[in-house]
Amino acid sequence: MNPEDRYDNQWVGNDGQNGHERQPGRESYNNGRNRSRESRQMRERRRRARRNRMILKCLLVAVLLVILIVLMTSLLLNKRGENSPAATGSSVSFENSSGELQTDSSVPETTVTDTPTPTPSPTPQIISGDSLYSTNAVMVRRSDGAVLLDKGSRERIYPASMTKIMTAIVAIENLPNLDEQITVTAEQINPLYEEGASLAGFSAGETVTVRDLLYGVLLPSGAEACVAVAERVAGSEAAFVDLMNQKVQELSLTDTHFVTDSGLHDDNHYTTCADMAAILEYALQNETFRTVFTSHDYTASPTEYHPEGLYMENTMFQNLESDTLSNGGVIEGGKTGFTDEAQLCLASLASVYDQEYILVTAHAEGNHYTEPYHVLDAVNAYSQIEDPNTLQ
Repeated sequence: MNPEDRYDNQWVGNDGQNGHERQPGRESYNNGRNRSRESRQMRERRRRARRNRMILKCLLVAVLLVILIVLMTSLLLNKRGENSPAATGSSVSFENSSGELQTDSSVPETTVTDTPTPTPSPTPQIISGDSLYSTNAVMVRRSDGAVLLDKGSRERIYPASMTKIMTAIVAIENLPNLDEQITVTAEQINPLYEEGASLAGFSAGETVTVRDLLYGVLLPSGAEACVAVAERVAGSEAAFVDLMNQKVQELSLTDTHFVTDSGLHDDNHYTTCADMAAILEYALQNETFRTVFTSHDYTASPTEYHPEGLYMENTMFQNLESDTLSNGGVIEGGKTGFTDEAQLCLASLASVYDQEYILVTAHAEGNHYTEPYHVLDAVNAYSQIEDPNTLQ
């Protein structure tokens, strides 16, 4: 007898006869079956939910991996593009089966460039200073700092008006507006008359530009122009001289000290030819300074005191018959100096055989009324430079 028949036989009517109202035996069985089915369905739904969550996690991981692969590929391609022949301008070389080096013809010819070979500086020629009037001198090649002439270049000297090289570059660096107006005062000019300083010719009460004053500093060696820019920059000459000495420290010069902005003599106002050459080298890197330093002459802007403008000449070129040398070189600019203690001195620039040179000479006996021995020394020293091609 199967279970269901067994349960059927248990159903009896309320009056004790079969077929009447059924008793709960079969109903309990059906309820159990239903609960079992619902339990199986619940377990199945849970399994499906877990499976779906697992699938979703896998999909998320796969998407993240794809994104990561795309990013890495992009970075590698960019890096390869930067190092490719087209980017670097170099050809791709490889060896063929015979071991010969070949160039990949797939690289466009226009992208192939030769790496320039640096041109070595020629071995510096040693120039004798025996024939110079100056007791101290140094000549430096600007391209590499090679010293061609050294005659007591580390001995202390008085720089006289060569000082104005430092005055000019400090003023330029602190007065960027060359058209700024500055009035020269009697308080600036009168003491300089008494000290016998050289003057550019500006008048008391005359208002001129910074540019005019810079030319006044370097060309005619005007002490009043020095004081005018010094007081505009720092408020006083003493404060401006402090800036000059700060620049000395910045340039790591160990044997230079300034007391005045014009170079009037003071025992504590000194330098060396080597230090002065370094100051000039630094100043020449400034285009404004170079323009003024290499000018033969200049006419300042018109004023009521000088309606046609104050005309100024470079004191070196005044004493130079020709700026062209016997070897084809050219003396490009210079700043002279003289005091009784410093005697004749000169810091100059020349171009010879496509190279520029700085020459500083000092302590040549003479004065404003003798032969310009400092200028003659410059012509002598620069003229000794020979064509480097003939020295190989």
